[in-house]
Amino acid sequence: MSTRTLIRGGLVITASDETHADILMEDGRIAALAASHTPAAEALNAERTVDATGKYVIPGGVDAHTHMELPFGGTFASDTFETGTRAAAWGGTTTIVDFAVQSVGHGLREGLDAWHAKAEGNCAIDYAFHMIVSDVNEDTLKEMDLLVEEGVTSFKQFMAYPGVFYSDDGQILRAMQRSADNGGLIMMHAENGIAIDVLVEQALARGETDPRFHGEVRKALLEAEATHRAIRLAQVAGAPLYVVHVSATEAVAELARARDDGLPVFGETCPQYLFLSTDNLAEPDFEGAKYVCSTPLRPKEHQAALWRGLRTNDLQVVSTDHCPFCFSGQKELGRGDFSKIPNGLPGVENRMDLLHQAVLDGHISRRRWIEIACATPARMFGLYPKKGTIAPGADADVVLYDPAAEQVVSADTHHMNVDYSAYEGKRVTGRVETVFSRGVPVVTDREYTGHAGHGVYTPRSTCQYLT
Repeated sequence: MSTRTLIRGGLVITASDETHADILMEDGRIAALAASHTPAAEALNAERTVDATGKYVIPGGVDAHTHMELPFGGTFASDTFETGTRAAAWGGTTTIVDFAVQSVGHGLREGLDAWHAKAEGNCAIDYAFHMIVSDVNEDTLKEMDLLVEEGVTSFKQFMAYPGVFYSDDGQILRAMQRSADNGGLIMMHAENGIAIDVLVEQALARGETDPRFHGEVRKALLEAEATHRAIRLAQVAGAPLYVVHVSATEAVAELARARDDGLPVFGETCPQYLFLSTDNLAEPDFEGAKYVCSTPLRPKEHQAALWRGLRTNDLQVVSTDHCPFCFSGQKELGRGDFSKIPNGLPGVENRMDLLHQAVLDGHISRRRWIEIACATPARMFGLYPKKGTIAPGADADVVLYDPAAEQVVSADTHHMNVDYSAYEGKRVTGRVETVFSRGVPVVTDREYTGHAGHGVYTPRSTCQYLT
């Protein structure tokens, strides 16, 4: 039975346009758009009409970097696919791309199947997967081809975390060569993990055990060095490269130089690097542990380079790297040894609001907000125009956003399954009011109306910036 919903009177903002328009949603898709108060708009009709006067109408956010239920450091990320996708919906995100993990000694398929089992029937919004490649061998390389064919078209490797996810340069080169042939995209955690481990050992030997030393040993130069090396390996392989969670001025410079040379190199940053700093890592009484993530938070002066990179398109995407661990019982595993603090921050619920605040603060434009949070991640990872825009034929993933509502970010009011907020007490203007996922209201006038199992797995095509 057909269900039609008409959204009237809002300011529709996409990456390319801002226009007062009415939107007709039918059978989970955008059926029509018409400029408000025109004969075409007046001709639209539906069983249900939603008044969006005074509101922005934007595409649902696409968060291309989340870690639900990730095993790390002897524990697990505290958000399940159920709690994490519900929180994402509350924050105006309607699609996540999470990371399935290959364990050393096991196949990609085994890891992917395990993540399908975690997610299936539990998600409030649609989801897709990247594949973390931890063990490059001939079988792995063949499996990469098969995964691309079935819609898992991006593969993450780590230059960090020796003994866990780490790949050496030879393994990285082999995977890049394979992706050059099969159309996949290598995503790189670019930090020199071998050198960092030496600095960690030396810091602990000096008795430097507090959370702030996590940031001091993971030096910006070692992020820049790894970024440079990843770019050159990709160049040798003839492969594209996407560098995740860029945090340092020097790393942005490496990406900008490569892009100026015409290389297919892309970069992502995250809200924590734009809004937080080493000041947070240095908070007393072990509070700094809340802010331990890798790449680490940098001194505030790095933020200007990140904002500039987003404006100049040397950075294309803002994802969250949402990987929450509770302060109590999880982050506390690292009391007396910063290297044992689980790495990760909660943020899947906060991204759209923080970036809207960045619009008000003059860092980016409204359309750039939608571009870096919705359209570009959808294009980068083969989901556009099904996701990331409001256009006839697109999935009806639509958010009604109140640009004037004021809120204070707090663990008391967020919906992520974690006992603190990385942005506790921050005042922001702008708030999600209603969220449609494939035309179904999952948040309605600030009430949760969704359910686990609504979200479906979404296979992806290859990166749309390479065609």
